[in-house]
Amino acid sequence: MSERIAGSAIVVENLVQRFRVIHERPDTVRELFSRFFRKEYNYHDFDAVHNVSFRVPKGQVLGIIGRNGSGKSTLLKIIAGVYRPTLGRVEVCGQVAPLIELGAGMHGELTGRENILLNGLMMGYSKKQMLEREQKIIEFAEIGDFIDVPVKQYSSGMYMRLAFSVATEIDPDILVIDEILAVGDAPFQDKCFDRLARFRESGKTILLVSHSLDQIEKVCDRCLVMDRGRLSFDGRPAEAIAVYKGEPLLTTAHELASSPA
Repeated sequence: MSERIAGSAIVVENLVQRFRVIHERPDTVRELFSRFFRKEYNYHDFDAVHNVSFRVPKGQVLGIIGRNGSGKSTLLKIIAGVYRPTLGRVEVCGQVAPLIELGAGMHGELTGRENILLNGLMMGYSKKQMLEREQKIIEFAEIGDFIDVPVKQYSSGMYMRLAFSVATEIDPDILVIDEILAVGDAPFQDKCFDRLARFRESGKTILLVSHSLDQIEKVCDRCLVMDRGRLSFDGRPAEAIAVYKGEPLLTTAHELASSPA
């Protein structure tokens, strides 16, 4: 383990994620070459994440908030290994279980039971290990006989139940959640947050993106505010929510400087 990441679950340094936005595609190859030789480039580069740096200590629950398009989900996908960053570096210490997109990691033609095994194998567990966990996963998900139905027939809530149950039962070091809990009903959400609380007590690291500011303030130790791809605030959840809402902060500069790293 490098000295930079010692004591940290995640280290993000000078991170940039750049996408190319094409305005209009040429209709023919001739038009494509014509535009190329005339140097008419019908696109622009867009930084979804721009020069972001932070560290997450092991065992911390970190919230990330911001308006739609602020770069929150892109940031999580980089940490989860879905995207390779354009610039900068990310180091992750431990096994990551990402819940970053509804249905991600699920094969629509396979049943819920088969997807439990598939997800476990993808996370590096053996078939025997997943079969030992299977009944607990099914019981927590509470989807009944649908466990033997192809997941393409699942509702969004059923997807979320199964995905959350698998991700938390395999006991990862780092759990990354992006709004997926928003589609669940209230009783199941409560059960999920009870499990997150136990994860927190056992020293697991959790990253949570949510538009539910009440959830962020209740669950998180620390919160980042993203604004148009940039990190605009890093500190206590209540203060981060105030920044997000555009409200004045009552804390002093000294208190902000001593906020959790």
